[in-house]
Amino acid sequence: MFRKAHIPLIGEWVALPLLHLAGSKEIGDNIWDEIQYPAAHRLFEKCDAVLRLEGAWKGADEDVRIAKERGLQIYYSLDQVPNFLTPTYDK
Repeated sequence: MFRKAHIPLIGEWVALPLLHLAGSKEIGDNIWDEIQYPAAHRLFEKCDAVLRLEGAWKGADEDVRIAKERGLQIYYSLDQVPNFLTPTYDK
């Protein structure tokens, strides 16, 4: 992703530190429910697209549903992701 000039971001990268600071003790506790998926879904407001990788994952399927509702592009393989990197040339 980075080599195509994108900055990949996973909701857990944002949510996990917040969960720790807020005092979540286990998956599914009240704090977890308040932060985990809402953090990921708020990231969609700043994203251009979603890359949904292969595999069964209920949370990712929900992410795709919400992203589609917001009109985001959904990619299903890295090959589909456009390359925005400007080529550099040796001097």
